[in-house]
Amino acid sequence: MLAPYPNTFARKKMNKAKLYLSACIMVFAVALLFSCGSPSNSKAAEANRPPDPNSQQIADYVVEIHEDKKGNLWFGTVGEGVARYDGKTLTYLNVDSGLVDNTVVAIAEDKVGNLWFGIHGGLAKYDGKTVTNYTTKDGLCNDRVSQLLIDKSGTIWVGTWGKVCRFDGIMFTDFELPTPDIELQSYQSTMNWVTEIMEDSQGNIWFGRDGYGACKWDGKLFTHYTKKDGLLSNNVQVIREDKQGNLWFGCRVTENDHPDSDKRKGAGGLSRFDGKTLPTGQAGFTQFPEIAGLSTNETYAIHVDEAGNVWIGTNKFGVYKYDGKGFTLYKETDRKDIVSIFGYGVQHLLKDSKGTLWIGLSGGLFRLDGEVIRNVARGGPWE
Repeated sequence: MLAPYPNTFARKKMNKAKLYLSACIMVFAVALLFSCGSPSNSKAAEANRPPDPNSQQIADYVVEIHEDKKGNLWFGTVGEGVARYDGKTLTYLNVDSGLVDNTVVAIAEDKVGNLWFGIHGGLAKYDGKTVTNYTTKDGLCNDRVSQLLIDKSGTIWVGTWGKVCRFDGIMFTDFELPTPDIELQSYQSTMNWVTEIMEDSQGNIWFGRDGYGACKWDGKLFTHYTKKDGLLSNNVQVIREDKQGNLWFGCRVTENDHPDSDKRKGAGGLSRFDGKTLPTGQAGFTQFPEIAGLSTNETYAIHVDEAGNVWIGTNKFGVYKYDGKGFTLYKETDRKDIVSIFGYGVQHLLKDSKGTLWIGLSGGLFRLDGEVIRNVARGGPWE
């Protein structure tokens, strides 16, 4: 899941990062000038050499993580294409490899092992050797893809910044989502951004939209869920189902789009839905206001692991694990410099088949190492 970049918060962080980088370059240039002027200053010259390329971040924004059937890890990025780690080597697929754009925000795998990438420029299929791109010229409903789902029947669902369409391998068909009765704020402009498409254990397809809440399609009828039903915000970003059949919704704060920075405060974060209707007629949603960062904050990433733990990414706070009884917060990191610049913006979470929790952050790739959120650069450490 990708946060709406560059939103106000992201722009501030990106600008701050650029200023920090510029300052580092200036310091390096001055140090290099003085070291070159003094032949005996070899130690200073050694210390001021450019950093090892292996220490470079995989990307500034890691927004999607996928483990394929062979155990390879794929990381969708903003600006660097998609990176693959096969256990030994990190390689990239990007525009030089045939992708239409270097922003890859969604990854799905079909039954025969083809990987599908949602790109800001279209849809791409990768068979392990060749990239095949699909755009509006081929019938795709919008070239700015935001979400992908391959359902149990093999149909490919494509969410975009405008519409949803289905692809059977030959033809794209538009899939119209009805609009719920919601009073929008004057500054809201991303309502048609499809932020989530997921299939639950009953075969229902769920859609999240940035301003229209969530809706469930059971194959015949749509059911809408909004703030009136118990969601913290109508700006739904992620939907996941746990082992008990509960639906977990991550939302962002609607007011963060307000043009007045003093008014960027409101409800957002984590809601859980048990699928039942209360005697009052309201849906059975539960919020967690007693847990810091889960009710007046933003949640872009939720992951349910094989053991049934629910992992929740929060903005500014870190990563929570819910084990069915309580929440445990993981916030310690070996790269406080990155976190201070980008603000702990958790974009995606995945626990792989080896039990490692991977964390895509605004700032780079991380993994949970014990109780420490450890940075993983191009050269590792991968284990």
